[in-house]
Amino acid sequence: MQGRTHNCGELRIGDVGAQVKLVGWFENLRKVSKNLGFLVLRDFYGTTQIVVETEAIMEQLSALNYESTISVEGVVRERSSKNEKLPTGEIEVVPEKIELLGRCQYNELPFQINHSKDADENLRLKYRYLDLRNPAVKDKIVLRSKIVADLRTSMIAHDFLEITTPILTCSSPEGARDYLVPSRNHPGKFYALPQAPQQFKQLLMASGFDRYFQIAPCFRDEDARADRSPGEFYQLDMEMAFASQDDVFAVLEDVLPPIFSKYGIYQKASAPPFQRIAYLDAMERYGTDKPDLRIHLEVQDATGVLSDCGFGPFEGQVVKAVVAPKFTGTRKVIDRLCADAEVQSGQKAYWFRLDEQGELVGGISKFVKERKDTVAATLGLKPGDFVALSAGSRPAAQKGAGVLLKMIGARFDGYMDKESYEFCWIVDFPMYEIGEESGELEFCHNPFSMPQGGLAALEAAGESTEEALKILAWQYDLVCNGVELSSGAVRNHDPEIMVKAFNLVGLGEDDVKAKFPAMYNAFCYGAPPHAGIAPGVDRMVMLIAGEESIREIIPFPMNKNAQDVMMGAPAEVEEKQLRDVHIQIVKEEKKDKEEKAEA
Repeated sequence: MQGRTHNCGELRIGDVGAQVKLVGWFENLRKVSKNLGFLVLRDFYGTTQIVVETEAIMEQLSALNYESTISVEGVVRERSSKNEKLPTGEIEVVPEKIELLGRCQYNELPFQINHSKDADENLRLKYRYLDLRNPAVKDKIVLRSKIVADLRTSMIAHDFLEITTPILTCSSPEGARDYLVPSRNHPGKFYALPQAPQQFKQLLMASGFDRYFQIAPCFRDEDARADRSPGEFYQLDMEMAFASQDDVFAVLEDVLPPIFSKYGIYQKASAPPFQRIAYLDAMERYGTDKPDLRIHLEVQDATGVLSDCGFGPFEGQVVKAVVAPKFTGTRKVIDRLCADAEVQSGQKAYWFRLDEQGELVGGISKFVKERKDTVAATLGLKPGDFVALSAGSRPAAQKGAGVLLKMIGARFDGYMDKESYEFCWIVDFPMYEIGEESGELEFCHNPFSMPQGGLAALEAAGESTEEALKILAWQYDLVCNGVELSSGAVRNHDPEIMVKAFNLVGLGEDDVKAKFPAMYNAFCYGAPPHAGIAPGVDRMVMLIAGEESIREIIPFPMNKNAQDVMMGAPAEVEEKQLRDVHIQIVKEEKKDKEEKAEA
């Protein structure tokens, strides 16, 4: 019988004298003599010290490898040398019987369990089942489970109905590459894994469901980042009928702060209402649409006083400045800051400072000295201030300054309140933008968003790209500590407005009907105004746990190359499986040879 009477984190001083049975992993054995040793037994709940006092049991344990699973039957007694750091540190168990339950076959482990976070990441991912035995790793997964449970409870309390949407669906232009699934019964056709449940949740609104949510799995074939896992991720997906932007904000402002306050490593979280910052203002003030409001610095425009100062890289360019009061960094530190900022932003960084005597020194100061008073007045400089600069087109200068602002705030004391969660809404996004690759007019965010001003705003733009770029959308992002948690929007529920919105990016009514047949047709039967959002669960837990890598809070993450090194995915499959779904693999080498032969 393997049934335990207690777990390894449960026994206390009040249990002294009790006959118990514990089960768990053989973590360690410190041998004092051939008949005295101290065994650490670990299970999901904690650890308990087992005191070996017989030669027979010592021999039995000596024949086992660490991480074997065992059961221990014995008596609880008070420890003579207590460990106040452990919940079970006042007691120990004297074993009468030890039974092997699952043998570890290996004398050496890939890494020490309690120090697995120090191991190479790919090694950790390959042996993730060992990595998860580390309490420091396991606790993050437990935290994730608790957060998801509280999110679900809170959404239900706000009258949202949990509904699951399909995983096998059709390809949709959501802004990333789809994962495609070949169809066995329909040769040459493919399903796609959903990048998001976007169309389905809008169809639910058209179906008469008033408030929907789910902890939704989403699939996107995109590269990994520290805050983004490749392949799949989860989001708190929600949609509300007969709702406005303010209605969505009110729900999340009520749901999220208590969870961040309850589980976060910081005890302070923004109280509602969260600050609202227009997209264009955010780019001007912070150089990013993901500002970290814990940083008490803002970007200033220095174009008027520096673009004609005689410094070549500034000539005819937009110049942005970040002023750091009472800056104490050395020249070496400043050089490192500028070099790192250039790597991250792709923009050269420049600087000068106003010393304690009020003189301009360092960097490009010789180009600024003749207009010192004007520059000081424009930027509000005081003795001891440091000025970091970025120049180029407006977007480039903003981006460079935004990176400098974030680096200064994070690296130097006095510019950032690190012990808090600061939320804000970024609102009033442009409806359209010029695509970096295509050079053509494209949707800036979600193509299903309602333009501000409705049909009249779209018609007023006519065929003018310049006028189309001025149209704002009812789109919004939720940002916390410089991390985008979510994008959302008031949806375009009117077929006429939808067709006109797509017309501006070169798609006609027939294209809209072909690409989004269900949604277009559903809206033709009378759809309610609706709005929604979908905060990323993975990013949320990462922030709450204080982790810098999103892989730390995912049970079985892929590596940076979108590989599951533990399971060996992606992997080749048998030829029969390929034939079943009408797929033929064409090797690149073979194609190259054929092309050369034809030539």
